[in-house]
Amino acid sequence: MHFSQEFLIIMSLEEKVINIMAVQTQQTPPKPAPSITTNEPPVHVVEAQKILKEVSATLPTSVTGLERQMMIGDTLTRMDESQKIKLLALMNHFLVRMFTTGASDIDMGGYGAQGSVWYRVFGSKKPDATLGKYTPDEMNFLIQSVIGERQRAFLYENRNLDFSHMIYSENGEFRRFRADAYFDLDQLGLNMRAIGNTIRPYKNLDLHPNVTKMLSLATTKEGMCLVTGITGSGKSSTLDAIIDANNQSVDGHIVIVASPIEYVHKSARCIVRHREVGRDVMSFKEGATQALRQDPDIIMIGELRDPETIMTALEITDSGHKVFSTLHTASSVESIDRIIGEIPPVEQERVRNRLGDTLRCVLSQKLIPSLDGKRVLAKEILLATPSVKAAIKNNNTGEIYQMISEGLENGMTTMEQDLRRLYMQKKISLENAMNYANNKRRLQQLLQMQPSDA
Repeated sequence: MHFSQEFLIIMSLEEKVINIMAVQTQQTPPKPAPSITTNEPPVHVVEAQKILKEVSATLPTSVTGLERQMMIGDTLTRMDESQKIKLLALMNHFLVRMFTTGASDIDMGGYGAQGSVWYRVFGSKKPDATLGKYTPDEMNFLIQSVIGERQRAFLYENRNLDFSHMIYSENGEFRRFRADAYFDLDQLGLNMRAIGNTIRPYKNLDLHPNVTKMLSLATTKEGMCLVTGITGSGKSSTLDAIIDANNQSVDGHIVIVASPIEYVHKSARCIVRHREVGRDVMSFKEGATQALRQDPDIIMIGELRDPETIMTALEITDSGHKVFSTLHTASSVESIDRIIGEIPPVEQERVRNRLGDTLRCVLSQKLIPSLDGKRVLAKEILLATPSVKAAIKNNNTGEIYQMISEGLENGMTTMEQDLRRLYMQKKISLENAMNYANNKRRLQQLLQMQPSDA
């Protein structure tokens, strides 16, 4: 693909510019021009904004909804390559701003965004007034410009698309983003989350040696380990730290099936395979089933999001493999109940027995606003002791919370016990400790408080 000198000049005008040429051709990026101090937006941003206004003006007002989105996709297909590159540069301009502001997420498009670009910084999501406003059609064009034709077809059919996005910087480094495009009152909305280039050191998770034994392939060759939490609680970062710890310490083969692939692990002592759903494999179930024929030691399934995937994960674990996965649940007991509840009643007793046999560890976590203005990890840890296994098989999951609270010496802890620890260490406020507790009455007891004091 040939890029004009004009495009290279445009791209060099912004400091820490995104080198689209490197993405498309993998060539060595040109040296950046000296930065220009100005309040005006970069030239390539102005050019992209002009393109968006021009193409939006060509759309007939009589076409709405899905047909309008498909018309936008057709327009992008016929668009000149240099124009597509400028639109991509505008999107990447928004993404680069995440790193200067410390944002974890960016949102745009759809009725809800009201034409603004929004950023989440240390848990708070706000619009960025300095980036201007865009019409719904301008955002529709911009969002569709970063996905391919097959992805657009999937988006039109399913009204939602998970995908990944990558940008290269002037020094050759790259950053990846997890993205979700969706419909919002007939318009397209987009969320992108920045994926860190570095993995949180496993030791920073501050886990008990007994927990580490359950998570390590060196000491536990099979069984299911779950990392759970609500959206944005850091599940992926924790799971990547666990995978990296195994990759650095044990000889083996790790297969990661995710939608989308976030952190890309470099093979060390393990061969690490990355299979993105929708790109490398058609579904979580197929990816997990196919992995059995690929001689794996560890299979990481990005999320247990449906009954089929849950049953497949249990079957894989039954076959003697180590399986890691995630759930959108706030506690260990809720995680167990969710897995069983997703299965048809006629199968639930069998699943309870299989889960009781195969479960090894559940790590449920939350990110709590800290007193220094950032966020700190709070976690609940369940180890599948014989009594826990019996409770699962006998459908007595209501007893498990007490087992966790009495298992501190073995490495278990409830969310309330960990919140108390963080409060006593003066890392979080009492208000946030109470707000994030699963069992507020229990936390009050641990702090020896009266309900009115909270």
